Amino acid sequence: MSDRSFAAPPRRPLVAAAAAIVLALLAALGIADVQPPAPRPASAPAGEFSAGRAFTHVERIGQEVHVTGSPAADRVREYIVETLAGFGLRPEVQDSVGVNAGKFGDGGMARVRNVVAVLPGTASTGQVVLMAHYDSVQVSYGANDDGAGSGTLLEVARALTTGERPRNDIVFLFTDAEEACLCGAEAFVTRHPLGRRQSVVLNFEARGSRGPAVMFQTSEGNADLIDVYARTPHPVGTSLAVEVYRLLSNDTDFTPFLGQSRFTGLNTAYIDGSSVYHSPFDRPDTMDRASLQHHGDNALVLTRELGQADLAPLVRPASGDAVYFPFAGFLVRYPSALTWPIAVIAVLAVAALVFLARRRGLTSVPRTLAGLGLALVPVVVVAVAAQLLWTLLVAIRPGYGELLDPARPTWFRFGVVALAASMLLGWYALSRRRLGPVPLATGGLALLAVLGVVFAAAVPGGSYLAAIPALTGALAGIAALHARQQLLKITVLVAGAGVAALILAPTVALFFPALGLATGAAAAMFAVLLGLAVLPAFEPLFRPAGEPRHRLLGSAPAVAALVVAVLCTTVGLLVDRWDSRHPEPTHLMYALDRDTNVARWVSLEQSPGEWTSRYVRNRQEQSRQFPVLPEGMLSVGPANVADLPAPTVVVLSDDTSGNRRTVRFRLESKRQVRFVSFYGEVGDHRVVRAIVEGRDAVTYLDERDRFGVIFHGPPSGGIEVTLLLDGPGRFKLRLVDGSDGLSGLPGFTPRPPTVGVFGSHSSELLAVAITTML
Repeated sequence: MSDRSFAAPPRRPLVAAAAAIVLALLAALGIADVQPPAPRPASAPAGEFSAGRAFTHVERIGQEVHVTGSPAADRVREYIVETLAGFGLRPEVQDSVGVNAGKFGDGGMARVRNVVAVLPGTASTGQVVLMAHYDSVQVSYGANDDGAGSGTLLEVARALTTGERPRNDIVFLFTDAEEACLCGAEAFVTRHPLGRRQSVVLNFEARGSRGPAVMFQTSEGNADLIDVYARTPHPVGTSLAVEVYRLLSNDTDFTPFLGQSRFTGLNTAYIDGSSVYHSPFDRPDTMDRASLQHHGDNALVLTRELGQADLAPLVRPASGDAVYFPFAGFLVRYPSALTWPIAVIAVLAVAALVFLARRRGLTSVPRTLAGLGLALVPVVVVAVAAQLLWTLLVAIRPGYGELLDPARPTWFRFGVVALAASMLLGWYALSRRRLGPVPLATGGLALLAVLGVVFAAAVPGGSYLAAIPALTGALAGIAALHARQQLLKITVLVAGAGVAALILAPTVALFFPALGLATGAAAAMFAVLLGLAVLPAFEPLFRPAGEPRHRLLGSAPAVAALVVAVLCTTVGLLVDRWDSRHPEPTHLMYALDRDTNVARWVSLEQSPGEWTSRYVRNRQEQSRQFPVLPEGMLSVGPANVADLPAPTVVVLSDDTSGNRRTVRFRLESKRQVRFVSFYGEVGDHRVVRAIVEGRDAVTYLDERDRFGVIFHGPPSGGIEVTLLLDGPGRFKLRLVDGSDGLSGLPGFTPRPPTVGVFGSHSSELLAVAITTML
């Protein structure tokens, strides 16, 4: 065969092993670069952040479930106030009503009590707001989410009050009702004097129990703030995450601030260990204190940097976003204006490589184009295989279907990477003799260059992931063509592949916890892109293309990787078993309709497991009777009717003027509840204006095709509502209130130790509904 490779070194197995070791070390270095630092003990110097000191706050905050409006939330809030006062600050409690400010409104409102404290600057040029929420969901102790953020803020406050005072004002904001509706943050932004000032906002969150603290979201025009963030001790963030998060419906307390032009800021969270997220196992003992240290180190340095800076240019968006990513211990960054030039240069560099390789008889344009088309095969096949693997795992362990990631996912992640390597190596072994090593290598680089252009158009902050590996790989190939010594040829090829390893290996490592094995295709595809970028360096794994084929040796790398994938998956199943510390997640709630006096068990599990199947047996739509539930078919089963009162309405006034009717009423629950809600009929557009506890509510929920409000943490005396209706006729309302805990309900048997509660806002919900006419 006429095709040859970029390098033909002697002792190919030895060279291949050396290249593999170097690239594996570089990949490990890249992954180590995005890991959290070791936690500092409580004896650390006063001016430093100590995870040991911060963890004492986490232990106190995560002692009990502390949902908005509960006595436990009151105790957490009092602890925060006392701690801040002990640092010499003057905390205040903002008692207000907030309105859902998320990307997709659900009619949510809440009575909120935010804690606000100010460390005055010595010569302030503006204010920096440090934010975390102190409430938890109804089944969670909230140690990580967001005891981690709250503990971080308290330790940062201690460090700042014991050292040199900052130049600028520092606001410590502990919000309420984030879990319910982001209502605490909204109330601060719209109803607190400090919320009306231009500010740089730093939000601290957690969606798991471990892993690096990733700066995953920014305001628009982030270039100047990224320069500041790059000066933190452990900057972990990528402009790709920012681009992707902007496209998602996910929200945090950062969202209400992004909706106002007077704020810029950064949003940070650690996200690995997501199986404890919103679950009863989000307790202090599940927290990795290294993650807390990472949060705190970066928070303290960011606050000090911003605290001394001239904030005037930083509270306004920069002229553009930055492209940034971790690389060998640094946060590489450059203006987004360079995205297209780099993508185009990468295409030109690959074209130049093809031209030079063609002149040497190593490839042709048609063969390179064929290589580009063939390179799509492993990308697609591996993505499908990763999802099929997850489907298999869910079939073996149905409880996985309720999770983003297993509790102990490490072996499974290795399995996915090994599966990707197996399929890539198998594809290469089958294709290289028909097409040739150089056409496959240039085709792979061409695919990366094309993806760099596609990403530049669709997600500019992610173009670097493909464009830079394509560029460095092409330059390395050109250098290899001109090098005379075989050792030098393979050295420059490994150097080009090493850049790809340092860029893409951390991306794969971060994608696994970000999207979980449930969407393992994303991490698997990026692993394949890394493989395409390093193909020239791994060519010595195989016999020279011109020598007789040896099927056994040719298939050995792919088979070995497949064996590793099977072993890792098997070990993962053996290691990750349901037990009392990692129970199988289940979802169950109780719904009582007082109109018909019919009660049902309801589950959001698509395929109810053995325990849940004791209560549910068929599928029904429930959102019309219980609008707090999602639309669609849910798992339901008959339940005994409990002696529970329904919420009540007392009309306070009823006036009609022309074709408009104004009804003022008080909605009250006769039970101790987490929320009260009221909804109009599906398709009824009569509500012109709705005022709840002095705040305007949304008048229509487009996604639900009805008017509706859900009020979290209602006062003991109920909530006052005024509706302005179009037309004088009577108006039908569906009332629903909800409390938490199924214990004591007739027919309910407590879960065994190996069966747990899925982290959902409706887990363990006890809802009572009734219809009333106004």
